[in-house]
Amino acid sequence: MSAVNVAIRPRPAEPVDPSVDHEIQAIVSGLSTAATCTTDLAAGPWDFDIRPGYGPGSSMGDVIPTGSPRQGELPLEYREASEEELADRIRAAKRTLGDRVVVLGHFYQREEVIAHADYVGDSFQLANAAKARTDAEAIVFCGVHFMAETADLLSTPDQAVILPNLAAGCSMADMADIDQVEECWEQLADVYGDMDATDADGLVPVIPVTYMNSSAAIKGFVGRHGGIVCTSSNARTVLEWAFERGRRVLFFPDQHLGRNTAKAMGVPLEQMPMWNPRKPLGGSSDDELRDARVILWHGFCSVHRRFSVDQIEKARAEHPGVRVIVHPECPMAVVDAADEAGSTDYIRKAIEAATEPTTFAIGTEVNLVQRLAAEHPEHEIFCLDPVVCPCSTMYRIHPGYLAWVLEGLVDGEVRNRITVPADVAEPARVALERMLAAKPPAAPASAWENAS
Repeated sequence: MSAVNVAIRPRPAEPVDPSVDHEIQAIVSGLSTAATCTTDLAAGPWDFDIRPGYGPGSSMGDVIPTGSPRQGELPLEYREASEEELADRIRAAKRTLGDRVVVLGHFYQREEVIAHADYVGDSFQLANAAKARTDAEAIVFCGVHFMAETADLLSTPDQAVILPNLAAGCSMADMADIDQVEECWEQLADVYGDMDATDADGLVPVIPVTYMNSSAAIKGFVGRHGGIVCTSSNARTVLEWAFERGRRVLFFPDQHLGRNTAKAMGVPLEQMPMWNPRKPLGGSSDDELRDARVILWHGFCSVHRRFSVDQIEKARAEHPGVRVIVHPECPMAVVDAADEAGSTDYIRKAIEAATEPTTFAIGTEVNLVQRLAAEHPEHEIFCLDPVVCPCSTMYRIHPGYLAWVLEGLVDGEVRNRITVPADVAEPARVALERMLAAKPPAAPASAWENAS
């Protein structure tokens, strides 16, 4: 369904319900006239866990790799429990476990899960939280697979990191696998020569930079080759770090974050060739690669690719004076058309800082947008995409799974533990520690503030 042809939902007279699940259930039952990308989202994720794929709402173009983790069958008692019963069981398990467990919740999680999180944040903030809670025996990460891997890398060896649903992966992270990246590095060496040799300015040919949304194996590759991990919160700081050490940057897997960040730093578009792993030299010529400053991997986020310039123009036409903020994973044209772009934490802080009633049109995952709308009734806040379509993989984390893993801990059983092999973990930690040290300014302005 084209979001352009659907009217943006007006501000409701009643308080906003932060639950996207409640809205989807209302759509399916006919109590709401809003639209959703698929009515399958109303079902429990366990209906889809045994099938290969990213789940309801994912793009048809997102093909999950063979061998991706799958979740075993959730016991019937959790599948049939009501929302209220699951909430009571989760609270009871947490009371019993006390400080032995810490629950981390990403901003994009459904409200029914966030309600039980001890820490809520973006990937950068939760990486720091995982590292800081050395007292907890178990870290339950309500996010996706690469985030749980990162928590395992940063936690102590005796801590268990748990992902409530093993099927919660990330299509963007899967767009750059280790074999493709190793092959890319070999091809670049054919163009640039010795990748460890420094030039007259003390710079190596290429510094690899991977977005947090990548596997532990990719992070390990980056660590072995003098590179660093970034998040949307510190991408500019990380690129500055990389340019102090390398003539160029190989940025993966999200082309849009890399392009938008480098463009805001003054890197010309013609010096940002795309690397398509299915083509020789990524589809570029030797000369184009030699002139490159940032080599962008052919990856993207299916959620943020849904946002469009047409949606922004429609929001401006229907809401004069609207303030449009989008995530830097959105395509460049969308970022350019918005008033501002920034990480999930930037978006949250921008709304909190608004002292006068303001209309905000937000281009990021709908769970966060709806939660912000509920938390700030003084403002009018709506998602740029009027079609209700949460991140398909984040949505695989359901209170039923959270109750199941927590009650397992109460019974002395660790379920769905995520571990990274030692040979991958060591270099991956190096890249992550570099990321954690590359802190953005304490009160950052958006790198993409555009003139209205």
